[in-house]
Amino acid sequence: MKQIVKILDGATGTILQNSGIAIPEIPETLNMTQPDLIESIARDYAKAGSQIVYANTFGASPLKFQNSSYSYKECIQSGIVLARKGAPACKIALDIGPLGQLMEPMGSFTFEEAYDQFKEIVLAGKEADLIVIETMSDLYETKAALLAAKEHSDLPVFVTMSFEENERTFTSCTLESMAKTLEALGANAIGFNCSIGPKQMIKMVEKLSTLTSLPIIAKPNAGLPDPSSGTYTMSASEFYEHMESLVEAGASYIGGCCGTSPIFIEQIAKLKGQQIAREEVDSGGWVCSPLYAFCTKGIHPIGERLNPTGKKRFQQALLEEDLDYIVSIALEQKEAGADLLDVNVGHPGVDEVKMLPKLVKRLQSVIDLPLMLDSSNPNALEAGARVYNGICALNSVSAEKKKMQEVMPIAQKYGCSLVCLCLDEEGIPNSAKKRVELAHRIAQQASQYLLSKNDLWFDPLTLTVSSQPDQAIETLDALKELSKEGYSCVLGVSNISFGLPARQMITQAFLAQSLYAGLNLPIINVNVDRYMDTIVSSRLLLNEDLKAQKYIERFHALKAEPQKAMETLSLQEAVYRGLGKQARLIGEACLKTMKPLEVVERELIPSLDRVGNDYEAGILYLPQLLSSAKAAQEVFGCIKEHLAKTGEKQNSKGTIVLATVEGDIHDIGKNIVKTVLENYGYTIIDLGRDVPAETIVETVKANKIRLVGLSALMTTTLPAMEKTIQLLHQLECPPKIMVGGAVLTPQYANEMQADYYSKDAQDGVRIAKEVFENV
Repeated sequence: MKQIVKILDGATGTILQNSGIAIPEIPETLNMTQPDLIESIARDYAKAGSQIVYANTFGASPLKFQNSSYSYKECIQSGIVLARKGAPACKIALDIGPLGQLMEPMGSFTFEEAYDQFKEIVLAGKEADLIVIETMSDLYETKAALLAAKEHSDLPVFVTMSFEENERTFTSCTLESMAKTLEALGANAIGFNCSIGPKQMIKMVEKLSTLTSLPIIAKPNAGLPDPSSGTYTMSASEFYEHMESLVEAGASYIGGCCGTSPIFIEQIAKLKGQQIAREEVDSGGWVCSPLYAFCTKGIHPIGERLNPTGKKRFQQALLEEDLDYIVSIALEQKEAGADLLDVNVGHPGVDEVKMLPKLVKRLQSVIDLPLMLDSSNPNALEAGARVYNGICALNSVSAEKKKMQEVMPIAQKYGCSLVCLCLDEEGIPNSAKKRVELAHRIAQQASQYLLSKNDLWFDPLTLTVSSQPDQAIETLDALKELSKEGYSCVLGVSNISFGLPARQMITQAFLAQSLYAGLNLPIINVNVDRYMDTIVSSRLLLNEDLKAQKYIERFHALKAEPQKAMETLSLQEAVYRGLGKQARLIGEACLKTMKPLEVVERELIPSLDRVGNDYEAGILYLPQLLSSAKAAQEVFGCIKEHLAKTGEKQNSKGTIVLATVEGDIHDIGKNIVKTVLENYGYTIIDLGRDVPAETIVETVKANKIRLVGLSALMTTTLPAMEKTIQLLHQLECPPKIMVGGAVLTPQYANEMQADYYSKDAQDGVRIAKEVFENV
């Protein structure tokens, strides 16, 4: 597979900083106030060799323009016109950046709200030649933007996300999840921009080239910022040398981000037109959440317990919308070893179209496993797939013509894998041969919807052996044939034993036989040890468990105690798992025998410390950290209510001022720090974003503050942070100052004379403890 190297542009901010003009809070308004300057930037990049120039529209969203004297529409349209005037021979891109809001479930900004914002941007930028969605860190926000672009425009869509050196984004999205999700949703080219330099990006491009056949974009910064100045010092010639390596790694769209300029583009333009050879990669056969992705080759157990059939407590939870109970069942299945969870909400009195997406969102706020959405209602499947963060599976379609016409377009649009039942209008065939023929019929129809062979999981169906003993063999024979043809096979294994005593015995035997016959996606009760023992043993025997690592891990010692049932969870465990409703109930019960301070010190703080330690160790990621923080907030809520009733006062561990410095409108990181600190018992005065230094100083003086937290995301606002620190140091009783943000380093924090550099929210807790416990 041959691809041709094409040249993108470089940074806009670098040129604006060097121009000497005052950069406004919304740089896109320069399209109206400094049109000649904006046009000249496009002209300079075109002269340097850019073939695609990004319009100055990166932050032009309705949300950010709420209080502007200009409209986002006129700024977007003007930006495209100016870019086209400056670079008439180039393709002009509508440049779309993140909205600056923390998305659900970590924040309160919903998927639907984000989609509406991006829709308006896309409609306003319809005169562009292509759409570029860039500098994204949240896969959910990226999906909202990509869907809006695909549903309201026919333009090609390029997407780049910002990854750290650990191959995860700020919100912990994996490279695999990004690659598979964006390709499945129809992006025309994908890759990376910002955050790191070209040298650090090489391995990521190499890895991405093994995950997708799409053209790969590489738009790195000019190296990493100098720790003492926060500026980029890499030369254009050094940048070119690394960009050569990026092209060799597989990048065919190359340009620059922070710190680059037309001089950098002039250097890399030497690579224009170069041919690169790439291996073709099959895109199908993957499912993922933002945090976890896997290819469905090999054995992957699917947890079956998120299903109301025959489960009165589950049915009650659905009717009462007790989603915490359902989440607890999901957690138990994850801990028992499930790789994927089947989710079914079909029950009389439950509106599946509303409940399935609601449950999907709740599950994804706590569980990192991919989900399989299970419904006979196509509208419910579409509603769930639309809000799902990543790539889910859909269960199910059959060989019935109407069913295929309803479900296959959904799988195609959202890139879902599809469970295909080997039955038609006449029911389940008695013979393996007929079931395989129906599978072929489904596969032929699926090809018309561009669903690949790897996207199809065939279920030859299990009939109970108590009434149809000959059918077990037919199911096994169908598994053998479908597996031999290269299909993934899925099966609800426990159906085999309905109506028989000692059901687990026959189910376990049939599971073992099915795995040998080619079943790789068994739907089972993963909480039954004998089933998981069979799967772990089969993985070893089928050479999927190298050096018997998983087998030894499971059986080398006595098994751990079984996971606690929902009803016996401790408060610490409920908070750790992020079960807000359950944590509140347990907290209310604790307050009957414990004082509020005891609940905080003996239950909440140890649990939050455990979460923080696991977050620092890479066991948990940002979504789980915030989910636990929200569960703790539920408990603090009932503690506050208790104190109000009893007339007691709640003691604060100390008051902290937090602010994003003047000129910077990003406050996602600050808000995360606020949430976590509040859970540790600190009172937070949140001054918001774009806060003048004088406002911060006056607030500190008026409240006798001992700790201030300052945040900045843009290099252009670091002088404002330094000014704020200097003014705070001039106070008669200066506070301790901690600083954080993407552009900061410990060395630069020290240069600015900050007392602490906080790398994340948990580090902020450590700093707060040190400040308030040592005074």
